Amino acid sequence: MKLSMKKLILYLFAIASLFACQTNIQQEEKSTAVGHEGWLEGTSEEKFEEIAHQIGGFSKTMVEVSYRYSELYWAGMDENWGYADHQVEHIIEALEDGLKRRPERAASAESFMKDALPAIEEVIKKENKEEFLKGFRAFTSACNACHAMEGESYIMIKEPEVRTSPVRF
Repeated sequence: MKLSMKKLILYLFAIASLFACQTNIQQEEKSTAVGHEGWLEGTSEEKFEEIAHQIGGFSKTMVEVSYRYSELYWAGMDENWGYADHQVEHIIEALEDGLKRRPERAASAESFMKDALPAIEEVIKKENKEEFLKGFRAFTSACNACHAMEGESYIMIKEPEVRTSPVRF
C-alpha cells in the first residue's frame, strides 16, 4: 500500500509540475533584440510584422521581376538560352512569392502566369533570336496588360535599351 501511495504522490507532483510549466508558457513574452547589432526588436509577433514590412508587398516583387525581365532580354539578344530560361524561372518564383504576400493581385496575374510565361518558355526552347524577339514583344505587351488590369497603366514596360547588368556573354 505504501508503494501505491508513493506512486500517487509522484503522479500528483508530475501533474502539478505540468500545470506550473503551462502557466509559465502563457506569461507575456519578453521583448528581445536579434540580428546584426540587435536591429530587430520586440516580441515574436512584432518581429514577424517588421520582417513582413521589410519584405514588402508587390512593389518589391516588381523590382525583382524588372531586373529579371531585362536580363531575359539581353540573354535572348546574346542567344544564351540557358540564361534566358534561368531568368524566366526566377520571374515565376518572384511572382509566386509576391502573390502569396498580395493575393488580391492574383486575378490580374492569372493570364500572365498561365499564358505569357509558358509562351516565353516555349519561344526560348526554339533557340531562335528572331522568334525570341517576337515572343519577347508579346511578353512585354502581357506585362503592360497586367499593369492596366491593376489600374496602373502609367507603368509602361518597354524593351531595354541599355544593358545595366555586369553579366556578359
